[in-house]
Amino acid sequence: MARNGSGDGLSADAVEGLLAYAATQRRFGGRAVRNVERAIAGARGLAVRDPVAHTGLLVRALREGARLRLARGDPARALPMAEESLGLARGLGGAPLAMTLHCVADVLTALDRKDEALNLLREADKQ
Repeated sequence: MARNGSGDGLSADAVEGLLAYAATQRRFGGRAVRNVERAIAGARGLAVRDPVAHTGLLVRALREGARLRLARGDPARALPMAEESLGLARGLGGAPLAMTLHCVADVLTALDRKDEALNLLREADKQ
């Protein structure tokens, strides 16, 4: 796997690759989950070193993790990732925020928290 220049973590390209590969593996649950977890860990490391450049990547990785857990019928495990993604996306605004609001709304709907989900969808419409 490609590494960044310091050799202590994944590069942004490697994280993007893991996310793309995981998206093709949804039916192979274990591999997809492992790849998304590696992507989240790599994106966290990058965001710590350079938040301006890599917070969006972490938002996408967390959102993909939440969507994967939701697709696997596990909204309770999706919620913390979705909420963390939302907290970060609020600082970015625009499309990343709108997409994340929809993701969190999907998770809340699966948890039968439809009123909260509706509020988030209304907020997404304003983005």
